[in-house]
Amino acid sequence: MTTDTPSSKTPIWRAICTTLTNEIAEGIYATGDKLPTEAALSRRFGVNRHTVRHALSRMATEGLVVPRRGAGVFVTGTPTDYPIGKRVRFHQNITAAGRTPAKKVLDVITRRATAREVEALSLPADALVHCYEGLSLADSMPLALFQSVFPADRFENLPTFLTDKSSVTAALQAHGVTDYTREWTRLTAKRATATQAGLLRIEEGAPILRSVGMNADMDGTPVEYGRTWFVGDRVTLTLDTPD
Repeated sequence: MTTDTPSSKTPIWRAICTTLTNEIAEGIYATGDKLPTEAALSRRFGVNRHTVRHALSRMATEGLVVPRRGAGVFVTGTPTDYPIGKRVRFHQNITAAGRTPAKKVLDVITRRATAREVEALSLPADALVHCYEGLSLADSMPLALFQSVFPADRFENLPTFLTDKSSVTAALQAHGVTDYTREWTRLTAKRATATQAGLLRIEEGAPILRSVGMNADMDGTPVEYGRTWFVGDRVTLTLDTPD
């Protein structure tokens, strides 16, 4: 039983959110199911109703549940499975999960590459890159922030394509890259900064998962270096087993 004491490192309401979210992900509560009452959850976790109400309110903000006056709190969705493998395609992944994908472009600029980008993309030290930043959404709910970087010399008109269509696959195809695959991926647990939290509609310091990876064309030449920050409660990253 969880006790409602100030000595806990993790706020009690956040621990309740995590427990209930995990139970939704495991199928204990399915979409459309009614969660236990505040009184029942208070007894289960050993806390007062205010703490339970705070947890349920946060889950509602994150799009996992919806309160219905006089009826209770109902599950509206489950964390989205998002495969990480040789081919990572946002629209395909979200559609396969039964959700409606969308992207919101935040910025597309051309700038000098950082040392890390130079190394990942095998570029000259003074190379320019196109930097594409935006929000990935599932059913209109922010799922992740992303930043993708491309060699500017090879993909001269990429910013125009990204601004108009917001599809990396289509933009690369327009520049002769018929297919590309993930060469490597690194996953790291992080805490959301104030800026990230505002864009993702979560609290500052909430758990997020950062994915860093590099995509290459069929000749093995790097074409994209990307970083993505996934909301911890809204996505389950799954890793494909190599053949």
